[in-house]
Amino acid sequence: MNYRSKPAYDYHHLGHVKEQTSSKRALWITLILTLFFTIVEIVGGLLSNSLALLSDSAHMVSDVIALGLSMTAIYLATRPPNAKYTFGYLRFEIIASFLNGLALCVIAVGIFIEGIRRFIHPVDIEFGLMLIIASIGFVVNLVLTLVLSHSHHEEENLNVQSALWHFIGDLLSSAGVIVSAVIIYFTDAMFVDPLISMVIGGIIFVGGARILRESTRILMESVPEKFNLDEIRADLAQVEGVEDVHEMHLWAISSDHYSLTAHMFVRADIQPFCIILAANEVLEQKYGIKHSTIQMEHATIHPHGEYGREFLRQQEEKEREKAAEI
Repeated sequence: MNYRSKPAYDYHHLGHVKEQTSSKRALWITLILTLFFTIVEIVGGLLSNSLALLSDSAHMVSDVIALGLSMTAIYLATRPPNAKYTFGYLRFEIIASFLNGLALCVIAVGIFIEGIRRFIHPVDIEFGLMLIIASIGFVVNLVLTLVLSHSHHEEENLNVQSALWHFIGDLLSSAGVIVSAVIIYFTDAMFVDPLISMVIGGIIFVGGARILRESTRILMESVPEKFNLDEIRADLAQVEGVEDVHEMHLWAISSDHYSLTAHMFVRADIQPFCIILAANEVLEQKYGIKHSTIQMEHATIHPHGEYGREFLRQQEEKEREKAAEI
């Protein structure tokens, strides 16, 4: 096929798209159930005057927003690259996770501030309604946690992972509200409600901070934690014909979608195509990296400044040592 007759998106050997059937199904189920129970919990929290219940509903609201962003990211990930977005829309998964984590941290701070206010100015609580809704919430969150856990084991996805942590937090939050209602019933200790809400806020903040850290690392194009750059460089240096590996970069476009670039000083007597083939085989078979760009170089032509001069000096020393041995 002539290059000019190819479709506009056909730029690369990889499509840079991501099909996530299991994640999509799990998130739809989770979104519908979460939206329904969020409405129930907000109404119940307002009627019962329970801050713990309202704080849990605030977390549920953030879950609805997060799940909506996650669904958007999954659908965008199926769109092919184009002339403007050559990596496709995979990175929106990480942007959605970042916004999700940021929202969680802001909500947690708001809950903490309101908890302090309730300590200073206590209010009466309708513990019966609080207990009923919290019990329903515990069951709902347990079901959603199991659904997302199953999906996460089938498909690696930062959005599903963050949603899973959310609902684990929700599960603990619901348990905390139940404990709060029981303690208030037997002791009339109203301070337990804001205390439990602040604990819930702490759980939310820790989860949000974790998501923020993971998504920020990807947005900053840091080396994914599962890889050791020095180990990969050493393996590439073992390929026949490779004399040095430098200018190597490894980053994640989205979860489980990685890219690598590297420059190599190679021997002039080895066919460069054979070196590239062997290097790509090492990257794919040992590390699962399918998208790599390898640049073949010779130190006398692409010296790379002081680095290249030091490489040539070391090569000359090795040649002199060999000559002396002969």
